[in-house]
Amino acid sequence: MDLSSGDISDLIFKPVVRDDLGNFSLDGHMLSVLMALDGKKALRQVAQETGLNMATLREAAGKLLELKLIETVEVGIAVVDNEFISYMITELSMAIGPLGEVIVEDGLEDLGFSRNNFPTHRAAELINLLAQEIQREEKKTEFKQNMVKKIREKGY
Repeated sequence: MDLSSGDISDLIFKPVVRDDLGNFSLDGHMLSVLMALDGKKALRQVAQETGLNMATLREAAGKLLELKLIETVEVGIAVVDNEFISYMITELSMAIGPLGEVIVEDGLEDLGFSRNNFPTHRAAELINLLAQEIQREEKKTEFKQNMVKKIREKGY
């Protein structure tokens, strides 16, 4: 796993139990991060607890991962369904024309996801990103209102 780019704030790691832990030289940041990781907290929480900024945390977690002293915890994240994506494409296409589907696909990719794995908690972020592509203000407002209504309907 590469931690050098992208949003890592929602990632969760846990320490790996190793017999040879004494053979590693850890700097203060790495040690702080290793001690704060419990397999339940996202890195954003670890950053708050340790007082480290995300850049420093990224570097420390990357080194720990490279040394195989931590591993990711896979958490089931709720993802949007196909009906939501289809509705979004339809709404965007009505606002800007036939390129709606391409722009939705690009927006998903820009945020590092695909149709099959887009998390529900980031739906509003995607809507705001897509709305920037709509030139006419009234169409932009209508798109946002319809999508917010759909988010509420879906319980995202």
